[in-house]
Amino acid sequence: MTSTIPTADPDTIAVGELVDLAASGARDADEDGDLPAGAAEAIAAAGFARHYVPARFGGHEGTVAEMTRAVAEVGEACTSTAWCAAMFGYAARFATHLPERAQAEAWADGPDALWVSGLVPAGAASAVDGGYRVEGRWTWVSGAEHADWAILAGPVPGPDAPAPMFMAVPRSDFRVERTWDAVGMRATGSHALVVDGAVVPEHRTVPLPSVLGGRNDVSDVAQHNLPLPAVGGVTCAPAALGAARAALTAAAAIVRGKPGAAGTGAGTASADMAIARAAVRVDTAQMLVERAADVLDAGEGRSSLGVRNARDCAHAADLLTEAVGDLMSSAGTSAQHRGSALQRAWRDVTVAASHAALRFEKPAAAWTAGLIGRD
Repeated sequence: MTSTIPTADPDTIAVGELVDLAASGARDADEDGDLPAGAAEAIAAAGFARHYVPARFGGHEGTVAEMTRAVAEVGEACTSTAWCAAMFGYAARFATHLPERAQAEAWADGPDALWVSGLVPAGAASAVDGGYRVEGRWTWVSGAEHADWAILAGPVPGPDAPAPMFMAVPRSDFRVERTWDAVGMRATGSHALVVDGAVVPEHRTVPLPSVLGGRNDVSDVAQHNLPLPAVGGVTCAPAALGAARAALTAAAAIVRGKPGAAGTGAGTASADMAIARAAVRVDTAQMLVERAADVLDAGEGRSSLGVRNARDCAHAADLLTEAVGDLMSSAGTSAQHRGSALQRAWRDVTVAASHAALRFEKPAAAWTAGLIGRD
């Protein structure tokens, strides 16, 4: 294993230009179902793709806390752009588990290759000389159309299937089926990724349990050794957090523009109450997600704190959903317009919170089991 290299200095992700681009293109992205023009390149230029890449390949080996703050900031401008920025960054983190030879191939041209991931085991694999012949279809792969590499979990378990693994596949070996057409997060491009009989060399594979369990045989860096249950919610929640903050801004603007907004009538009081309660929920969610990021940066993801992470991020998603729902209910008819930033944030947060990593039931049961000593 390599020796531990200190994490990069703060603020290695520069989001300013990306935020401007994302904000100017957010409405069109929502209507068209594609990221704003140039957004994928701007995500890489901002430093998201290289954030977790090993320093020996030009990466930052950055912190989860910084990634969390940066994704949330972009999320205030465009939730879909922020979501893809997070997914590109965290998929590259999965790639740090690959053998050294595969990493050298993937980052031979620099640390800004865009990685995507298919985390649910799919497809079929059969052993061939030097590797595996792989075919299959992985669904809901965010950012797939912009990817340079994919890291895919598979194959589907079976009596003749090899042991489960993650497989690194270059862009030339997969195609994308445009299947994503959701009511929110419309521009994430979470389409299906299809591999038609490509050969994956042995050195581009890593055992699936090692990655899911956060045990990296190549790197000692804390951020390269994170169990998936402890980091999954931190991956998904910040984009929704940014969207909810944008919803607060939009709701305040709607109230400000209403006749009598400076008064103290019943309508104004009701709107004030809704905004204040939503702000408390958003602030609470932010504190929970940021605490979870700090746990991971401290290398405590495999402890009971990692289980708490999953619980807290799922609860944060519930808080954000409640916040934007209350804002929509109190804003009135003007918020229902297709051009309203509030309704767009409401749809985005609702869809983001439906992700498996942000569902409360499973982490709640796991955390409670640990508390009371249940197997």
